[in-house]
Amino acid sequence: MTTAAQREGAIEADPDLYDASDSSLGDEVSKYTASLTSSIEAYPVENGRRYHAFKDGSYIMPNDENELDRLDLAHQMIRICMGNKLYYAPLSDKLKKVLDVGTGTGIWAIEFGDEFPSAEIIGTDLSAIQPSWVPPNVKFEIDDAEEPWTYRHKFDFVHVRHLVAAIGDWPKLVAQCFENTTPGGWAEFQDFDCTYYSEDSSLKDDHHIQKWITTFLQACHGFGRDPSPGSKLKGYIEDAGFENIQHWKYRLPIGPWAKDKHLKTLGAWNLVQIEQGLEGFTLRLFTQHLGWRAEEVQVLLANVRKDLRDPKIHAQFD
Repeated sequence: MTTAAQREGAIEADPDLYDASDSSLGDEVSKYTASLTSSIEAYPVENGRRYHAFKDGSYIMPNDENELDRLDLAHQMIRICMGNKLYYAPLSDKLKKVLDVGTGTGIWAIEFGDEFPSAEIIGTDLSAIQPSWVPPNVKFEIDDAEEPWTYRHKFDFVHVRHLVAAIGDWPKLVAQCFENTTPGGWAEFQDFDCTYYSEDSSLKDDHHIQKWITTFLQACHGFGRDPSPGSKLKGYIEDAGFENIQHWKYRLPIGPWAKDKHLKTLGAWNLVQIEQGLEGFTLRLFTQHLGWRAEEVQVLLANVRKDLRDPKIHAQFD
């Protein structure tokens, strides 16, 4: 994931770890201000999973309760990764306008709104899945970030996070962020490169997890969405015209196999959010765009879960 400082040297595996299968993990508000239409909330259901209705088919992930739980897990994982921070930009407490693009459950916008009570935070998403009770300075809007932005004002801070496999034209999106950021304002982008690898060659080509992620990456590209934008963000940001660019990268272990305590915790959270989202990552993409039967997908995922829980496979991604 591109967003934080990269440690030098390979991650050392914990030699005392034998069984990762039982790892454990650890207001006054105002009413929701968005006006929702019945068409936006008429969510289609495929293979037992619920998907967004606005711009139906443009996003591979579901928007049901299982996925909302995963998004909140991923949010907490990234906070751990970032030293419990919500952002890295050197923001002033005089912030007035903030935009959270692809807000998901709205958890980042809500926590940011609590930290900056005098700022107005707008969170946008394709789905109206955010809570009904939020801080008075936070509101949510249904919007497609890839369409032309029509805001009447610019933003002091634009936050873009976790849009992997969701965007068809990243340079256009980053350019719109630049055009809608006030002079002297900040934009922050956080995203993944979903290429799995191991530094000790413990992840093999014949592992089910490697077969799955390889097929997933190829299918995303075929769908017209980039599954690995994180490694390209710096270039997009430079091309858009941003200045004073700072770029960091974290390695995210999959599972609690690392010896380092921080990386072990981070890997445990990552494992849980991947397991929670595995079906959602795969079902629509593999059945609609690769022609797999749902039963074939479930057989593959059962084997992937076994690999995910194997402490001898030291998989990770950035």
